[in-house]
Amino acid sequence: MLKRYNHTIKRFLTPVLVAAALTANAQTDDALFTTKVFTPPGSFTTGVEGPAVDKDGNLYAVNFDHDGTIGKVTPDGKASIFIELPTGSIGNGIRFDSHGNMLIADYTHHNIIKVNMATKEQQVFAHEDKMAQPNDIAIDKYDRLYASDPNWKAGTGKVWRIDTDGKVSLLLDSMATVNGIDVSPDGKTLYVNELRKIWAFSLSAKGEVSKKRLVIEFPDFGMDGMRCDVKGNIYQARYAKGTVAKVSPKGKVIQEIKLTGQKPTNVAFGGPDGKTMYVTLQDEKNIETFRVDQPGREWQMTKKQK
Repeated sequence: MLKRYNHTIKRFLTPVLVAAALTANAQTDDALFTTKVFTPPGSFTTGVEGPAVDKDGNLYAVNFDHDGTIGKVTPDGKASIFIELPTGSIGNGIRFDSHGNMLIADYTHHNIIKVNMATKEQQVFAHEDKMAQPNDIAIDKYDRLYASDPNWKAGTGKVWRIDTDGKVSLLLDSMATVNGIDVSPDGKTLYVNELRKIWAFSLSAKGEVSKKRLVIEFPDFGMDGMRCDVKGNIYQARYAKGTVAKVSPKGKVIQEIKLTGQKPTNVAFGGPDGKTMYVTLQDEKNIETFRVDQPGREWQMTKKQK
């Protein structure tokens, strides 16, 4: 009886495993740095932002179908509403902590919202009235968050650190509008972009910053979100240029990947090996994807935590 039961299970699992393998192979067999559409144009709003991938390979981004939502996209591109945020809340950046919780920058209410992925329960993890908004967020290996805080009307910007107990501390002030933010693979550098510049700050084990240096200044167009790969290269969304620039830690543009859309807002690494780049597009209101040569820093960190 047990033998026949095991045989039945194997027969059932085989097509499931084959389908999973085909999906993985379809992602990994694509040519490097060649873009393709991942979700249909118009599936998100113009506020599409904050892509992040969970430990199971699902992609999440804000404002799917209508503003105030978090959309979930499976590895094979099937999208749906994961949760509705509280009334009036609109998300921007999304990250996952080492416990698998989703952390969302709620820019309209100056909050960081924490979501239990199993129950979908939401709670305000951090709040700061002095913020213009939490925009993009990055996370380090200690589960500390770093939030860019642009004030578009005033043309100013700040950067905040949010500790694991929800305490909010001001790290950087008196900047112009800041946006993209990430941590280097060794955890010793915090990258922040400001207008057309990418700055690097030494990051201490306690989450303090010092020693500001310019990585690169682009001559034209704008910038939005950024993420680092495991080699320390920065993938920078070039808003209105329709590209993602791959920049070395020393500020050399290694290459620019041309997108279908012209207004990329943010990027995230995912896929079965961490080498799939997801890009949110404001003008196309969707997500594009392309393969890269190294996995993402945060993707690798998540794998080590599993």
